[in-house]
Amino acid sequence: MTLPKVTVRAASLDDLPVLLNFEQEIIKAERPFDVTIKSGTISYYDIGDMIQDTESHVVVAEAEGKIIASGYAIPKQARHYLNHEWYAYLGFMYTDVAYRGMGINGQIVEELKQWSYAKGFQEIRLTVYNDNVSAIHAYEKVGFKKHIIEMRLE
Repeated sequence: MTLPKVTVRAASLDDLPVLLNFEQEIIKAERPFDVTIKSGTISYYDIGDMIQDTESHVVVAEAEGKIIASGYAIPKQARHYLNHEWYAYLGFMYTDVAYRGMGINGQIVEELKQWSYAKGFQEIRLTVYNDNVSAIHAYEKVGFKKHIIEMRLE
């Protein structure tokens, strides 16, 4: 498959039906990595509110007339003992299966990085499941480094 022309842009409320579907695909993909996710229909985000929030940046990638990927950057307050007060947190990273491996996630991350730096953030973070090797590789490819592993005990 030849690489399609991809445009990354800010999401709008008109995109919500597609983005709500992406959210469910993310949840479905993450359930095998996390036994603590509730069964049944759940939601991680209020995507509509995030789109309208001027302090957040929700983006989509479009190709061939359709939305094929998403992501967001939101401000988060850092713990009091860190050397930064705030950081940009990236999430809602999804790429349609038919378009994976084409560098589209990298284009989404680049747009979110540029927005974050323009907002004055010195630190950008995201979380990924330790066993989600393909996601870890995708994020390492665009410059992220492993930092901490959260552990749990039932």
